[in-house]
Amino acid sequence: MHARRRWLESAGLALLMLLTQGNAHADKPDLSRLYGKIKVVDSFPDYKVKVVESFADLHVQLVDSFPDGPGKWQMVESSPDFKIQFVESFPDFTIRYVESFPGVQ
Repeated sequence: MHARRRWLESAGLALLMLLTQGNAHADKPDLSRLYGKIKVVDSFPDYKVKVVESFADLHVQLVDSFPDGPGKWQMVESSPDFKIQFVESFPDFTIRYVESFPGVQ
């Protein structure tokens, strides 16, 4: 009886670890795919972003045309590829504005 109970507890713990580990990675966006036309919104964003001066997840270069690589963002008012909301707490990822060498850090 004790062996079966111990086995069930171990199996339950292993299942719990697998489920929580999978969810942690599912919440993180693939930053290498975050480029294109970006619209800043106050509600219902695709991603919540915090601007920082150091240790950013993504270096962002604002461009007027051809936002064709990771970290290259063209700010638009209509037809965005992604919508972002700037926040101070609980961001999905952090960014730093740069003049050159945009991309995932």
